[in-house]
Amino acid sequence: MAELSPVKWEEECVSILDQRLLPFKIERIRCETVEQVAYAIKTLAVRGAPALGVTAGYAVALAAKKCEAQSKELFLKKVERYVDLIKSTRPTARNLFWAADRVFQALKTGESVEEMRKKALAEALLIHKEEIEVDRRLSEYGAELIEDGDSILTHCNTGELATAGYGTALGVIKMAWEKGKRITVYATETRPLLQGARLTTLELINAGIPTKLIADSSAGYLMKLKKVNMVIVGADRILKDGTTANKIGTYTLAVLAKEHGLPFYVAAPLSTFDLERDEIPIEQRSQEEVKSFQSCKSAPDEVEAWNPAFDITPPNLITGIITEKGVLHQPYVKSVKKAFERLG
Repeated sequence: MAELSPVKWEEECVSILDQRLLPFKIERIRCETVEQVAYAIKTLAVRGAPALGVTAGYAVALAAKKCEAQSKELFLKKVERYVDLIKSTRPTARNLFWAADRVFQALKTGESVEEMRKKALAEALLIHKEEIEVDRRLSEYGAELIEDGDSILTHCNTGELATAGYGTALGVIKMAWEKGKRITVYATETRPLLQGARLTTLELINAGIPTKLIADSSAGYLMKLKKVNMVIVGADRILKDGTTANKIGTYTLAVLAKEHGLPFYVAAPLSTFDLERDEIPIEQRSQEEVKSFQSCKSAPDEVEAWNPAFDITPPNLITGIITEKGVLHQPYVKSVKKAFERLG
């Protein structure tokens, strides 16, 4: 099985697995500049909120490494510009902002420019290490919700490729399988870029988990026929009241799950939570992503397309939020607050 780590610090550069080519080709991008990392993020060579967080951390470390300014003041000013560049790439992904800011704050504690460079890389590496550990704890809690024989519907991609760790929603599923629970997974294709078809099925097949791929539009009928017991998805940003932004189509699945009496779980680390905002910015992507795929046109040139990358699911549709501090339940304002208190 090929190594699928989406991002890593390698040979003093940021090495990114080009997920646009999967599952048919495995190729890594060697990013020697922050601009290259930003372009890789923007064009979805690397994606998934937790993985974007890890990538952002490494990007700030790379900015510090490449910055030649000798004075602390000028060094910080130049690195901060790169922090802003990275944060401008994907406005919805909370982890990206969180990690970029965290590494920059760690960097600022250095007594000299060289020490700041070292602190930046150390913090970025720590974020990656923590992501792996957090994913496994989260997955342990989530696996307890799954019974032997369950069939689970999931959306988009939330495994190693999306987290640079063990996975969130897909981590929960993998953990249940590793604990000996005989499960079946239904994966949505996830239009328009087919992350479910290209990435999730690849990870599930590699894990040996029975998997069926479905068209996004068949999810309601799948539920009506009682072929699934629950829905588990990931998240790109969660507010303090449980309002969740995730891949477009998530809200539809939540409404359908409610209608059919199915539990609907969100799996995400606490680094995905945004306790400051009351609204979530939704990234609008190119209409060409809807009108074509990998240079193959599927619609007339004249037609306009609307292409939000994410949608918002209200907390009343969410049965529970699976985190590294346990499964949170309504009212989320209270349970989220308690989770962060336990986080310290």
